Amino acid sequence: MAGAGAEILLQALYEGPAVREHLHQQEVDVPERAGVRVLRVSRLISVLMLVALPVAAQPIITDGDTIKLNGTIYRLHGIDAPETKQDCPDGWPAGRLATTHLQALIAGRNVICERKDTDRYGRTVAVCRAGGEDLGAIMVRDGYAWAFVRYSRDYVGQEERAKAGGAGVHGHGCVPAWEWRQKQRGQP
Repeated sequence: MAGAGAEILLQALYEGPAVREHLHQQEVDVPERAGVRVLRVSRLISVLMLVALPVAAQPIITDGDTIKLNGTIYRLHGIDAPETKQDCPDGWPAGRLATTHLQALIAGRNVICERKDTDRYGRTVAVCRAGGEDLGAIMVRDGYAWAFVRYSRDYVGQEERAKAGGAGVHGHGCVPAWEWRQKQRGQP
């Protein structure tokens, strides 16, 4: 009978006040020992429910201006970071460092992206924030990306400060990513 009592109490836990009231009216007899068993089972169920809660997905950084989050590829709005294989004329590995910098900016932080547009490759163009901070603004400010003025002037001020301080790409004579891609395609 203890097993049946525990089962009824578990049902009451899941189905709420109406079932509990019904059980009270029925005067279900649950032995004292069954109550201890129900407590243990309910603790186990609580732990299992916590484990089963959805976990915020960790973003995947494709390069210095692209994030994959929850199955969506986001291209950071208003910036253009060096391509992964792009090095500056002095050998500074701009593309790899931009990717690493973006990874460091999001590590252990909640990332939220606000859609702005869709680019010609089908990626969602978005302003993405980590811990409330605009990732595009930080990438440009720190010299790991250029303000992509062809599409937006949002980060021109950050780029001017980065240039003045010789930060990142500006201190190594790097060719802007859009020019580097053109040269790689053999276009003048």
